[in-house]
Amino acid sequence: MAGDVNQRLAELGLTLPDVASPIGSYRPAVVLDGLIYSSGQLPMVGGELTAVGKVGAEVSVDEASEAARIAALNAVAAAAAAVGGVDKISKIAKVVVFVASAPDFTAQPTVANGASDLLAAIFSEDGVHARSAVGVAALPLDAPVEVEIIGKVVY
Repeated sequence: MAGDVNQRLAELGLTLPDVASPIGSYRPAVVLDGLIYSSGQLPMVGGELTAVGKVGAEVSVDEASEAARIAALNAVAAAAAAVGGVDKISKIAKVVVFVASAPDFTAQPTVANGASDLLAAIFSEDGVHARSAVGVAALPLDAPVEVEIIGKVVY
């Protein structure tokens, strides 16, 4: 599987980014009983958010979907760093996507597809997961999305 995942990353033109430093008192990912839990990851590239604001107001659905994709890649990077490489992740079981939403915005699942589609592209069938897409009033640093993943670890 490891070669397949690394090959898919290369085919997608992706490399796992450096893990973002926590902006609080937590770890980017934790392993417990064979599962890897990522902390919520923001759409950061090079230490900067790719978008800011509420989805449905300052941020479009397409921009937010791309931000969810970036945040999901950051979550994979955090999980991979915690377990010693992306080859140690055998399944993505659950994804939670928080969407900072304008009051009348209801397309959170469409935004969350950015994260889900990326995980399926990277991990193939093992990237298809259960998911929650939740609208919230605000996220850290005024990010439009935040993504967490839960995966299974291969020992």
